[in-house]
Amino acid sequence: MKLKSLALLTMSLALTSMTFAQGLHLGIKAGANIFKVDGAAIKDEFRFGYNAGAFAEVNFNDKIGIQPELLFNQTNYRTGTDFSNVYQINNANDVKGKLNYLSIPILLNYNLAKFFTLQAGPQYGILLNKSETLVQNGKDAFKNGDFSLLGGVQLNLGSLKVGGRYVVGLSNINDIDDKNKWKNQGFQVWLGFRII
Repeated sequence: MKLKSLALLTMSLALTSMTFAQGLHLGIKAGANIFKVDGAAIKDEFRFGYNAGAFAEVNFNDKIGIQPELLFNQTNYRTGTDFSNVYQINNANDVKGKLNYLSIPILLNYNLAKFFTLQAGPQYGILLNKSETLVQNGKDAFKNGDFSLLGGVQLNLGSLKVGGRYVVGLSNINDIDDKNKWKNQGFQVWLGFRII
């Protein structure tokens, strides 16, 4: 139900914005994630993943606009050497894993100059690899959704876009118990191309 509400809100916001917008542009982008899952019994290290997807730019005027995106995001993690002790799970120490998300960021763009844009906004991620488990009986170790805040910059070089942002996870993605909180966080860099 929450996912349907979020999708409906996103579509309504996008359609309303397009009505009042001075310009609508669409594009594709891809890049690298340098993320970690932060929390107890997870190794405290940033690991490389990737991101790829599409974006829209909806400009209200020369300074302000929004940029909704639809991205595939990958976060790689490794459990700590004490994971089995903390969660009483056998053979779960020093295990590498991947979390693949379908992410929907909605960013506010503020153009400081024609070629330089500040960006900030929320992002909701839907976990795609639901079979990702560290525990017995098929129970998932990670929650199905992740809510984050983003902030960063984008260089606008004609149709070419180059950017970087920091992602701070706000929701606890630990689905094993409520004792310890796990959160995604890290950096994204990307190269994009405006098609329309």
